[in-house]
Amino acid sequence: MSDIAVQSETPVNPLEELGNILDSDMRAVNTLILKYMDSPVKLIPQLASYLIAAGGKRIRPLLTLASTAIYEGDMTRAHRLAASVEFIHTATLLHDDVVDGSEERRGQDAANLVFGNQASVLVGDFLFSRAFQLMTEDGSLDVLRILSNASAIIAEGEVMQLTTANNLSTTMDEYLQVIEAKTAALFAAACEVGPIIAGADTAQAKAMADYGLNMGIAFQIADDTLDYMAQREKLGKTIGDDFREGKITAPVLFALAKADDQERKFWHRTLVDLNQNDDDLQEACTTIKKHNAIESCSNLAMTYKCKAIEALRLAPETKLRNLLEELTDYTITRKF
Repeated sequence: MSDIAVQSETPVNPLEELGNILDSDMRAVNTLILKYMDSPVKLIPQLASYLIAAGGKRIRPLLTLASTAIYEGDMTRAHRLAASVEFIHTATLLHDDVVDGSEERRGQDAANLVFGNQASVLVGDFLFSRAFQLMTEDGSLDVLRILSNASAIIAEGEVMQLTTANNLSTTMDEYLQVIEAKTAALFAAACEVGPIIAGADTAQAKAMADYGLNMGIAFQIADDTLDYMAQREKLGKTIGDDFREGKITAPVLFALAKADDQERKFWHRTLVDLNQNDDDLQEACTTIKKHNAIESCSNLAMTYKCKAIEALRLAPETKLRNLLEELTDYTITRKF
């Protein structure tokens, strides 16, 4: 049975446990988020709060808080950097939804539909600026280097994704390069800044960065797989978005590797020509399951999960470290 599957029992949610342990810290981060997204230009806090108030898993700021607490670092500094990480993430969501023409985000209409593309892009820019203000207030050049590099890599990843979309010649290596850049880079940075501000050595910081990078890759593989199998209300976004946009993701790549001529014609019509009928998403899901692509995605995600756990072994053994290890399991077994 696939690990990335709709299971009969909900797996234990280590995110909730992390949130409980770090509750006061997360409340401090939320206070900073509200403070720094404020502006006399009323549309800015209105649009930013529309997306931020809708929730989300807050996994990235929690990673920054946890990775700092594991090394007994200054949590006041961690609050600022966690808020910065969340602003970078939120800004990329706003920009991505405009590029993708998304209709839904976190269970509600996407901000670009409600406020327009121009406002979404500009408020995304504002949030990026706030993220850099928080970084510079921290005062660490190492932190600034890590988070600014991640921001640049994320942008590169989004551009790379444009070159792979609607392209059946995309390789698995190219797909992995895209998700490493657009998703995993921020996971890595969110984890790396913790030991940095705690004064841990280079090896410890690299280990946490490696944990975040590999966990982020596993997270995105699972997310791309859920797009072809999850229930809409569980996932919090419209199912089949990747298919409708012609994105070439892991489940499609595994199905393409075993496709016959008729199936390749189907994938070309639907993903390259974007000539799609009402029943095509269901046919895509059926074809993906026929070629055991879900199981192949699960195995691929498991590979990166194991790399993440191995990297984490260098960190001090604490309750928080154990929860970060459990988080890698939850990443590839979640049903949302």
